[in-house]
Amino acid sequence: MRFRKALGDTKTIMKKRNIVLLILLLLAIDQAIKIYVKTHFYYGEECYVFGQDWFRLHFLENPGMAWGLKFGEGYLAKVVLILFRLAAIVWGTFYIKKMISKGYAKIFIICAAFIYAGALGNLIDGAFYGIIFEKSDPALQNIAKIFPSGGGYSGFLNGNVVDMWFFPIIDTRLPDWLPQWGGNKFTFFDPVFNTADVWISTGVISLLIFQNKRRKDLKISNKKKSKYIEGNGTVLNNDQ
Repeated sequence: MRFRKALGDTKTIMKKRNIVLLILLLLAIDQAIKIYVKTHFYYGEECYVFGQDWFRLHFLENPGMAWGLKFGEGYLAKVVLILFRLAAIVWGTFYIKKMISKGYAKIFIICAAFIYAGALGNLIDGAFYGIIFEKSDPALQNIAKIFPSGGGYSGFLNGNVVDMWFFPIIDTRLPDWLPQWGGNKFTFFDPVFNTADVWISTGVISLLIFQNKRRKDLKISNKKKSKYIEGNGTVLNNDQ
């Protein structure tokens, strides 16, 4: 009995360690790309990836949430957003620990780790980038320095999130005969986002897919169980 308990504790520790390593790896990838873009591109600079017009690196910064969404205007709004992210990180830490200890399926824990790493990556940007980086000025087209002698472009909790991935798969102008929008530029996919946003989106979408699959499998399993019970002439008593 003690051996089984010790074995179970060892497996739990291994799972926790593996999830921590996965989160650190995802976070390192996110931060490495952001730091490279911030210190090698001027604001608004763009380049094609692998020579493809629809796959670009386009350096932008945003003071808001994932995918360039904003949570109000001004310093107070940014602080509230960062505190919200911090609360989500604290809650996520306890929830992932709970998922591991309760023996949740590995795929669900991995999805949660992706979401956690993405949220933590954007939290770091908002909390610290204003302190450690020089301002990327679109008018000057300067390349920002890390740890500049004159200090960063803003204070603690007042940094901007670095965005860079841009996929304008369709980039054209709408025909003139089209009512209201005729002649306007049309781009799909228009948002510029970062690697942390990719981690969050991957985690959420995968979680929804696998959760839906799990429900379908459970439904099929229950149907098979019902047919087996009926075939054997057994009556299932819900009170039992």
